[in-house]
Amino acid sequence: MLAYVVKRLLLMVPTLVGILFVSFVVIQFVPGGPVEQLVRELRGGGVGGEVAATGGVYRGAQGVDPERVAEFRKMYGFDRPAHERFLEMLARYAVFDLGNSYLHHKGVWQLMVEKLPVSISLGVWSFLLVYAVSIPLGIAKAVRHGSRFDVWTSVAILVGYAIPGFVLGVALLVLFGGGTFWQLFPLRGLTSDNFAELSLAGKVLDYFWHLAMPLACLTVGSFAVTTMLTKNTFLEEIRKQYVLTARAKGLSEGRVFYRHVFRNAMIPLVTAFPAAFVGAFFAGSLLIETLFSLDGLGLLSYEAVIRRDYPVVLGSLYVFSLIGLLTRLVTDLAYTWVDPRVKFGAAG
Repeated sequence: MLAYVVKRLLLMVPTLVGILFVSFVVIQFVPGGPVEQLVRELRGGGVGGEVAATGGVYRGAQGVDPERVAEFRKMYGFDRPAHERFLEMLARYAVFDLGNSYLHHKGVWQLMVEKLPVSISLGVWSFLLVYAVSIPLGIAKAVRHGSRFDVWTSVAILVGYAIPGFVLGVALLVLFGGGTFWQLFPLRGLTSDNFAELSLAGKVLDYFWHLAMPLACLTVGSFAVTTMLTKNTFLEEIRKQYVLTARAKGLSEGRVFYRHVFRNAMIPLVTAFPAAFVGAFFAGSLLIETLFSLDGLGLLSYEAVIRRDYPVVLGSLYVFSLIGLLTRLVTDLAYTWVDPRVKFGAAG
């Protein structure tokens, strides 16, 4: 097992290098880099990504001293060959130095840490809520397969699945955010302005009061997938031969279900926990964050791409890719914990 883990960790290095190399090469051909955008701002042309080049000279640089443009290129490091910049970036990333943002003039790590509270709040609570509701509901549907309960719950979760999260968000804002009808929930932010003055219970209530509508938008569409996966997995196990054998031996339904069916049926669900958790944590919806004025990692990444903030783009890509690869490893190791029959690195 140790040899397998070491092998997987070593394979992550060329994978990360390949991801960064492809992204770095693509960035070199994207028009409207930070130099062009800075020149456009100085000329009063605003900020935009569509900047053409004519004869090797930036169109946005027309009317700007070429020496100033050369200074800007040196400031951002574009006066050096691309391969030197790439190798320097790899050396910094090897010690987890992600550099500084062009736009915010802060360290990339500092920016990501500042946005983490929103991403943690949305990711962790949406993950826990989805699994806390979907797994018991899926088990209940499997046990009552074909009943009215099964039919009506299927209709309810499929209707929720069909509604896009941002559409639900707009509807909730109109209905309960004071848009047209009732002012029941706050419109923006993660906490109230007087959060520091509240008691502990008041802070908890205020925190979840602000999260109610964003979490509803993020989770309603996710219930269907996890619930139906749970139901179908348990149904498949219930119909297997070993369950009939256990019943034939006189075991009670409860013992058959919880002693035999439950553990085998939970294997695909438990092994999916790490990937689902990380996915919920980092895949924060840009539209949801924008709707409810939540400044999280999704909004930071989008802004970095639009404003060509390359250190933030590549730094966040590096961190997310590394966490994704580690999550895949943890998911594989979870198989051996849930199902001892699975052995990695075994001979043959």
